[in-house]
Amino acid sequence: MTRIATPEAMFALGEQIGGQLRPGDLLLLNGPLGAGKTLLTQGIASALGIEGVTSPTFVISRIHKGAVNLIHVDAYRLVASANANLSLDDLDLDSEREEAITVIEWGGAESARLSDERLEIDIDRTNEEREITFVAYGPRWNGFTL
Repeated sequence: MTRIATPEAMFALGEQIGGQLRPGDLLLLNGPLGAGKTLLTQGIASALGIEGVTSPTFVISRIHKGAVNLIHVDAYRLVASANANLSLDDLDLDSEREEAITVIEWGGAESARLSDERLEIDIDRTNEEREITFVAYGPRWNGFTL
């Protein structure tokens, strides 16, 4: 578990993670509203040389162009929606995911089925400090450390 006390530290954690990513990687970020998921993603993007990342809450998915593209998804509206027509499958993530890094906020069980190889990052903001837990799935993430 990693403890994060400031927004700057959350951004820096994202940069550390981003420095280890490669095309095809899938990260699922989970935590309540205001936990720092988008800030973590901004740090990841910074490590990839990408700027201008904002929450895709209302558009659901954005592709940020870089040397390696970043697909940034906010699945909150998909998960919270009673509309069965809204799903991750409709986003067609598989068509570009292998050449990009994909970060899915609110990436629960629906998102986990996209790949057996993924890094799940849980952010607990119960206290002043955020508590970050990493759960790695698949051989790609064997030995993952910060």
